Amino acid sequence: MNALKKGFTIRWKIVLIYCLLVFIATVIIGVFNMRQLENYYINSVRVNLENTVRGGTLLSSLSAYEDLKEHQAEIQTNINEWYKAIQEEIFVVDRNVEIIASNTDAASSGQSAVPLSDKGVILKALSGTIAESSGLISDQDREIPVMNLAFPIGEEDHITGVIYIRANLSVIFDTINQSKRIFINAMLIAIFITIILGSLISKTITTPIQEVTQKAARMAHGDFDHEVTVKGSDEIGQLAQMFNMLRTQLSSTLTQISNEKSKLETILRYMADGLIAVDLSGHIIHANQAAMRILKIGDADLSNPLYDPIIKSLRDDLVFNKLMEKCEEGAMAETFTSSGSTYAVRYDRFKGESGGDIGIIMILQDITERQKMENMQTDFVANVSHELKTPLTTIKSYTETLIDGALENKDMAIEFLSIIDMEADRMNRLVKELLQLSRLDNNQEKWFKKETNLISILKTSVTKVELTAKAKQQHLNCIFNPDDSIRATIDKDGIEQVILNILSNAIKYTKEGGRIDIDAFINDKKAQIVVMDNGIGIPESEISRVFERFFRVDKARSRSMGGTGLGLAISKQIIEDHDGGIQMESREGKGTKVTVTLPVAPIRGEKGIE
Repeated sequence: MNALKKGFTIRWKIVLIYCLLVFIATVIIGVFNMRQLENYYINSVRVNLENTVRGGTLLSSLSAYEDLKEHQAEIQTNINEWYKAIQEEIFVVDRNVEIIASNTDAASSGQSAVPLSDKGVILKALSGTIAESSGLISDQDREIPVMNLAFPIGEEDHITGVIYIRANLSVIFDTINQSKRIFINAMLIAIFITIILGSLISKTITTPIQEVTQKAARMAHGDFDHEVTVKGSDEIGQLAQMFNMLRTQLSSTLTQISNEKSKLETILRYMADGLIAVDLSGHIIHANQAAMRILKIGDADLSNPLYDPIIKSLRDDLVFNKLMEKCEEGAMAETFTSSGSTYAVRYDRFKGESGGDIGIIMILQDITERQKMENMQTDFVANVSHELKTPLTTIKSYTETLIDGALENKDMAIEFLSIIDMEADRMNRLVKELLQLSRLDNNQEKWFKKETNLISILKTSVTKVELTAKAKQQHLNCIFNPDDSIRATIDKDGIEQVILNILSNAIKYTKEGGRIDIDAFINDKKAQIVVMDNGIGIPESEISRVFERFFRVDKARSRSMGGTGLGLAISKQIIEDHDGGIQMESREGKGTKVTVTLPVAPIRGEKGIE
């Protein structure tokens, strides 16, 4: 009996909804059609009136009169002759809103048009625009709907009057009202038929739904093994199929949720940035491996995971209460240094499903290396600016001196021009080295590598610096056997540039009468070139920076010797591009040893080796 009541109830709900939909749709269609019909008829009247006025000769003939009142009789005759038979009322009104002529007996010449017309429409037309309005006028015991149209007579700068037309719309509204009555009768018949059809259709729907509901109730109690019998391919049959799919998909979904949870935990555990989540009580509810590494804590420290005591070892300002205050308006980010390392931290409140705060989530990044690179970049730009500015300042000052009259002194002029030439060469060397560094950084340097004898390059390089060494009474001691052959696949010019740079530095920073040893040999299938001097040496604290760009141990002395501070940086890049390495050992006041290591070429015979 209960099932019957439920079936009856839902059945009539369907009927009611069905009828309401039909009723609403019918009303919307009817209202739309009635409105469109009304607009169509009214627009037709408007268009006909405009065509009548614009297409006739009345408007043009009236425009020819300077003063309508002076030609009142002639105008009345024309209206009586041309417009007596039409149903619309026509008034010719002058600028004083007085009727000049009319085709109706209700108005007389010289009478004010205000009682018989819409004054606002007339005034608007007198301003030079066609005006329109609608309204009701009294006729004995009923109100008659009318349309008022006013057309200006004359040009915009000289309006002499208005042609005012009033059209009776009673016939149009009577027709529309009759159409509404016909539509309402048709709608009532349609609703009656809809009730009958809806009752029959709902019965065919509710019966199979009751069967599906019984099976669904068993599934609601946990019987996921029970399948619903599919009796058709319609929507009800598809509903039954969905219940059967639910049992399978539920098990699959639970498995996927478990897998996604495991995946998320793995990502958080091994992500490079440290992640910490803290609840409102100040306890750490999650900390990944990166965060534990940065905070220098282990799993044992999370047995009593209070956040504040752990974070204080890194920075006092990151305690829980201060973080909650800082990110009250939204996410915050800051950078700080602790124990020689630089960290970037981002933190924000995180909320539950209800929208309330449930804690703080923090991301920690160790940006020590990145900060170091940014500082090096800043220093590099500053050094480049300084290195370019110094020779430019010298060139500028000496040039101004020459312009101011030093050209008259030939010896002084030659000396100054020599200095300018030297500074220009210095700038040229700097620009060339900067361009080469840029090409090396962007892997744009083209190397023409082929199997070459390193001993041959060493001999050539020693020959090129021999005169410079002799000028300082230095002894270049070639330990290597000049007849040996050490083969490597290299770019000859690039490696020669490296060796010349090392030899030049050795000569430059070794006092007069000093000694420079040059050797080459193979060690553990690697070719090694060693240049060792007994010069001024380098402090131990500075050795790690000698391959940095623009780095000089003694900046003032290095600049006076003509160095740019880029030679060793370029040499290191060239050697690394050849899969080799370069090392420097030095003791202050004792001398410096530079070792270049390159891979030995495979043995393929002697042909074609330089």
